[in-house]
Amino acid sequence: MDWSDLPIFLAVARNGQLAKAAQALEIDATTAGRRLRRLEKSLGERLFEQGPDGQTLTPAGERLLTHAREMERAAAAMRHPEQGGPVRGTVRVSVSEGFGTWFVSRHLGTLADAHPGLSVDLVASSGFLSPSRRETDIAVLLARPRRGPLITRKLADYGLRLYASRDYLANSPPLDTAGDLRQHRLIGYVPDILYAPELRYLDEIPGAHEPQLRSSSINAQFRMATYGAGVAVLPCFIGDSSSALARVLPDIVLRRSFWLVTHEETRHFAQVEAFVEWLTALAARHRGELEG
Repeated sequence: MDWSDLPIFLAVARNGQLAKAAQALEIDATTAGRRLRRLEKSLGERLFEQGPDGQTLTPAGERLLTHAREMERAAAAMRHPEQGGPVRGTVRVSVSEGFGTWFVSRHLGTLADAHPGLSVDLVASSGFLSPSRRETDIAVLLARPRRGPLITRKLADYGLRLYASRDYLANSPPLDTAGDLRQHRLIGYVPDILYAPELRYLDEIPGAHEPQLRSSSINAQFRMATYGAGVAVLPCFIGDSSSALARVLPDIVLRRSFWLVTHEETRHFAQVEAFVEWLTALAARHRGELEG
């Protein structure tokens, strides 16, 4: 086996696509593919399966990945890289749709300015990729994971409130107490496809009834509320961003937390550490915005 082929293998495992791995290593994709096939031939096993979205590790690939990472860490320790050197490579980050759209993406340019050699794959969706299964390098979750080879810490607390458009409130019955919610149309999640139990906001609000307008997307709920469709529970960093929305029933505040999760084997990679350090500092600076 040619040991120089292992960085190709590691890059494909992390990026999930041969082309992205080649780009991260600044080599030609054809060359990367040829060297990966050479590595598979020397080991006598297939390391990846080709799927519609790229390359997926086989069981043999998973076994090699464990050893290759150990070798990479040992090599890094022997090199004693210069402190403060440039960060290169790609980091994949899985976040909730709202946090990714309304908070993280708004500030990502500052990270790119600080680390021109760092590429970020921001996966902001209704659902999360799993650090345990190495689907992502970093995840920001709504609950602390209970198991897995993970390093977890609280990133930030955040607040949620009830919001409605000013036009809606001007043309609707009074909304002065929780009991008044019975006279208003509510906006919320689709109950049977919630991807996290922490999203059951309306269960915690006295007087709240089943929402008439429902969506799996917090962005769609925000739009419905903005256009005057009804009353919605929104994170404060989303609801307070729109001058068209007003807080209603200000005494009702829900609290949730974001948890920052990395895999124990990759948490010391330079690109992972750079993103974690940046996001932690960002959340601390914007604590008031997040908590509402």
